[in-house]
Amino acid sequence: MPTMNIIQAVNDALRIQMAQDDRVVILGEDVGKFGGVFRATSGLQEQFGADRVVDCPLSEAGIMGTAIGMALYGLRPVPEMQFADFIYPAFDQIVNELAKYRYRSGGQYPCPVVVRTPYGGGIKGGHYHSQSNEAYWVQTPGLKVVIPSNPYDAKGLLLAAMRQDDPVIFMEPKRMYRAAKGDVPEGDYTLEIGKAKVVKEGKDITVLAYGSMVHTAMEALAKAEAEGIDAELIDLRSLVPLDIDTIIASVEKTGRVVIVQEAPKSAGFAAELIALINEHALLSLEAPIVRVTGWDTPFPYTLDLEYLPSADRVLQGMRKTLNF
Repeated sequence: MPTMNIIQAVNDALRIQMAQDDRVVILGEDVGKFGGVFRATSGLQEQFGADRVVDCPLSEAGIMGTAIGMALYGLRPVPEMQFADFIYPAFDQIVNELAKYRYRSGGQYPCPVVVRTPYGGGIKGGHYHSQSNEAYWVQTPGLKVVIPSNPYDAKGLLLAAMRQDDPVIFMEPKRMYRAAKGDVPEGDYTLEIGKAKVVKEGKDITVLAYGSMVHTAMEALAKAEAEGIDAELIDLRSLVPLDIDTIIASVEKTGRVVIVQEAPKSAGFAAELIALINEHALLSLEAPIVRVTGWDTPFPYTLDLEYLPSADRVLQGMRKTLNF
């Protein structure tokens, strides 16, 4: 079984699906000859041609509108937004058109578009190349929101996403693009969208994370273990649909929760998780739930790592919860 990083796993998934289904079309800025700003689409135009790997003008709204039109005419487009920060010009197309076509047509017109976009900080990209905007998509009915944390999940979840009949926002943690490596099967496989993964079982506290923050949480768990804290780590993998059963089962076991997200604290996805846990497992809680998040500021350029939740901040959150 070969070792891949997330970029290689994404490229492999795209190659497999394009070979199996000639309706799959990639479009975006520099996705063709250049192979994408992070090289996720490298070599695909040479293999499948410029009609299926399409370089587009610098217009995110145009890319998204074209993808929606392609989907309505029977294709399965996979547009790439170079950075999640650049997606806002296409916000209207995604929220008011892509997400609503099945609903507004009474189920007659599904819109199978997978929007791939790198998100998050950690590459010193400043405030135009570092944002985590998953909460916008979670708050939009009609969209699925998938965020892998490692190469194995990235390939299996992307293949599953490209076989969905409804739109998926597929957010890739670019900080981990080449840092996260692991064994990835060469052939075809899919992972269920909406199924979380228990990365490590534990009995003292539940830590919930997704994307790049899974790796930060793993580092925090290693430090906590040295202090005798037996924590359980859950990688959510998918925010919509959300595997609430796995979350609640863990909360009922440990009674304590720390949620880690890279996005700013206010109205982030962690707040939704807290509300859901309160609705389903309030009487199991032994302490208030702690959020470890990015700060409520624009993403800085020079204080990149200070903005992001660190393992030490996660560990402090765990201590706070356990000492309540």
